[in-house]
Amino acid sequence: MKIDTRLAERLKKINPSSTLAITSKAKKLKSEGKDIVTFAAGEPDFDTPDFIKNAAVEALKSGFTKYTPTTGTPELKKLICQKFKKDNSLEYAPDQIIVSNGAKHSIYNALMVLLNKADEVLIPLPYWVSYPEMANLCEGTPRFIKTSPDNNFKITVTDLKKHITPKTKVLIINSPSNPTGSVYNRSELEEIARVCVSKNIFVISDEIYEKIIFDGAKHESIATFNKDIYGLTITVNGLSKSHSMTGWRIGYLGAPSDVANAISNLQDHSTSNPNSIAQKAAVAALAAPEDFTLNLCQEFQRRRDYLAGRLSGIKKLSFTLPQGAFYMFCDISETGLNSMDFARRLLDEEYVSVIPGGSFGMDDHIRISFATSMDELKKGMDRIEKWVDKL
Repeated sequence: MKIDTRLAERLKKINPSSTLAITSKAKKLKSEGKDIVTFAAGEPDFDTPDFIKNAAVEALKSGFTKYTPTTGTPELKKLICQKFKKDNSLEYAPDQIIVSNGAKHSIYNALMVLLNKADEVLIPLPYWVSYPEMANLCEGTPRFIKTSPDNNFKITVTDLKKHITPKTKVLIINSPSNPTGSVYNRSELEEIARVCVSKNIFVISDEIYEKIIFDGAKHESIATFNKDIYGLTITVNGLSKSHSMTGWRIGYLGAPSDVANAISNLQDHSTSNPNSIAQKAAVAALAAPEDFTLNLCQEFQRRRDYLAGRLSGIKKLSFTLPQGAFYMFCDISETGLNSMDFARRLLDEEYVSVIPGGSFGMDDHIRISFATSMDELKKGMDRIEKWVDKL
């Protein structure tokens, strides 16, 4: 038997992470005692609040360690319905809610039940690294809509219409965005919704960074505009970013009933329920006042403003000010380096790790995460400024 026939054909389309070499090397250097500044993190650097941890401890002590319903406990799903109504003006019934092992799992489940072979998924570029790979795993075809910093890396209706074909089945919208921090306003989403309704295109709205938004901007959920777009939208969210619960692996979605039922069946035979203890922790997170999340957002805005000020003083780098999330997407084209060479050399020579923009479809950019302390931001930016000036 030939080696290439041992594994499923679908895996041949999946690309390994181009950032693995950078992150692995950063960890190795750190283990050797090197003073590594990490600007690569995709998670808040704050600890999970104690009241959430305490709920998990109580769940353990009370023996809440068995299977739960596949799609989440009734208690948690009720709170998610209330959250959608309060924050997003979205009416979902509990049987339209699916709790999964993180928002990534929710997106994968949605693609899995929507896509037939060769169905096309429209993905704005730059994109979160897993979107195209998930489409490939579901035997769909990712098609990219290139965006421009002149429009804050957001697609326009004109862009969207140009890329629609008879095979287009799904559009993925991520607002606020990873890696750019762009935020779609109401009028932009309304125009996108009209096109999707007219062409019967599903929308997966990835709203995981919803609570991390700056300068008084307002988060909008595309499913709110009318019953037609509501019937085509899968709204995805979770607690990883808003409550610093990345490792707890709790994400959720709200969807039309037929889509939710299909995802329920899929999850029945793949993962079953998400972790029971983490679900109790999620109940505590959703039931509590939003003090932690508000403070987190304010701190991220303070860091963003500092980082923007420092980057403005580096001649060979430019950026678009993010309106949300905790990333700065920087144009490095004037350095003459591609993103992987830039990231490798910066790590080797100055012990600062960043994510190459090639991972997001733009090889002339890097992503700097400001999900790190102000002291680390200052130290890292001192090193970057000195290093780039020498290029």
